[in-house]
Amino acid sequence: MIDINCDVGEGIANEHLLMPYITSCNIACGGHFGDENSMDKTIFLAMKNNVLIGAHPSFPDKDNFGRKWIKIPDEELQKSIENQLAIFQERLLFHKATLHHIKPHGALYNAIAVDENLANLFVNTILKYMDNVFLYVPYQSVIEEVAKKNNIRIKYEAFADRNYNDDLTLVNRSYENAIITDKELVFQHVSKMVFEGKVNTISGDEKHIKSDTFCVHSDTENALEIVEYLSQKMN
Repeated sequence: MIDINCDVGEGIANEHLLMPYITSCNIACGGHFGDENSMDKTIFLAMKNNVLIGAHPSFPDKDNFGRKWIKIPDEELQKSIENQLAIFQERLLFHKATLHHIKPHGALYNAIAVDENLANLFVNTILKYMDNVFLYVPYQSVIEEVAKKNNIRIKYEAFADRNYNDDLTLVNRSYENAIITDKELVFQHVSKMVFEGKVNTISGDEKHIKSDTFCVHSDTENALEIVEYLSQKMN
């Protein structure tokens, strides 16, 4: 059985369809999208479907859906992440739900994978939430190393619906081949990572990769078809 995760509570309004086929979810907590109402609805759906719940903090940038690396003062970014996690934890307590993991969103995820200063800032901000909580990180990333140094439990995340560069970064969304939408190709992509510990990069090379959880983005055009197929084939 593999862990399939989805980023949800992001305004796509397909959570009720995805939840039966996924095992963990990452709920937007106000940085790139979301408010108390959307968090409440998504937490409720996750609990109803026995899906593990994660917080999905991001750069405070709703205009770009958190997918642009914005330059803001460290103090401002830290305060935003603190506020996002505080309100999310408040909603979890209200529903008597448990935080399973934290997964940063979009540009913040990519930034802390390569930038040591931002990785340290992020880890220092989330530390108080990490008792029996996992951090989802990409393999061979800066945030992986910083998390380990701070005794944070990690799960390696790989992307079911995204192509990889040779350095194991994701192909930029501006490129036509960034996203994999064919369900059979997604299955082959994931199977290789699960059973061989390898991924085919966009150049045709083969790289070693570790993966504990696989993300399908809820705004990928046929996300439901993909998660349903993956769930049937892998679980």
